[in-house]
Amino acid sequence: MENDIKLTKLASCAGCGAKVGAGVLAQLLGDLRVRRDPNLLVGFDKSDDASVYKVSQDLALVQTVDFFPPIADDPYTFGAIAATNALSDVYAMGGEPRLALNVMAVPKDLPGEAVHEILRGGYEKCYEAGVLITGGHSILDPEPKYGLAVTGFVHPEKVLTNSGARPGDVLLLTKPLGIGVLTTANKAGLADRETMACAEQLMTTLNKAARDAMVKYRVHACTDVTGFGLMGHGTEMAQGSGVELHIDTAGIRFISAALDFARMGVLPEGMYRNRSFAEAWVEPGAVPLEIQDLLYDPQTSGGLLIAVDPADAEALLAELTGAVPAAQRIGAVAEYRGGKRIFLS
Repeated sequence: MENDIKLTKLASCAGCGAKVGAGVLAQLLGDLRVRRDPNLLVGFDKSDDASVYKVSQDLALVQTVDFFPPIADDPYTFGAIAATNALSDVYAMGGEPRLALNVMAVPKDLPGEAVHEILRGGYEKCYEAGVLITGGHSILDPEPKYGLAVTGFVHPEKVLTNSGARPGDVLLLTKPLGIGVLTTANKAGLADRETMACAEQLMTTLNKAARDAMVKYRVHACTDVTGFGLMGHGTEMAQGSGVELHIDTAGIRFISAALDFARMGVLPEGMYRNRSFAEAWVEPGAVPLEIQDLLYDPQTSGGLLIAVDPADAEALLAELTGAVPAAQRIGAVAEYRGGKRIFLS
């Protein structure tokens, strides 16, 4: 199948790099009337990963939807990545995904075998996560797209949001950065197969193990790092929590090939959108430009950014080590002093 069709050639953007920028999205949603409901624990007004609706004293529903154009040429791999990415929003809220619906757009001349393989990739990744795909919706579109609408469960008193970080919390990250740069390089024919195989393995690694570990500890805030990059999602966490973040870039794992491409100036369009949104809130210090670029790089199916109580940080980091692609201690949360929200060192 890989030799028959190159899915990424059918799309102008790849993966989460196709997301509308955070700044533009905020403007689009800014004056919409929000219906108030005491059972709606988390809505779209907080820039969180998913909505949460309380059903009973013990149960709340977590709902999200995520889809995007191809980020891999192989249809099966694309389906698996898109499903992994969509499920991640539920994990970031501390929930357990249980049901999903396919969301799909296909060109009318896309071979049926390719469509089948995209769906199979999504189904098998959901099976790994313990999630049932119960249907979905598809349309014709010149550019292929795939993803899921996902429903999960969480206890109403154990919901994690991106706005609960507290001064003193330790910041942990569970996957390395650089996916957006690599997929841009791949579209330009610059990335080798071994590098992209590594990237695809990262993008198809569920955040389930990270979620299962973090819910055992006093985690105050969490978000998955996807299309807005570490700086974009970090800015939302800092603003929503009323704090500032101090990031030690030496503690961050970057994909080595992505660093090389960033030095060459091979950067995705989404990186510039993320920088436009977040850089006014970021004090870069003396951090090299290529490192800064990767901090704004849009990640597809990225890891979890976790703000954990300092008393639990070492234990959680130890449990994450070996269970996630890259368990990293990347900084700390501090009292907001006004002005910038994120300080790099």
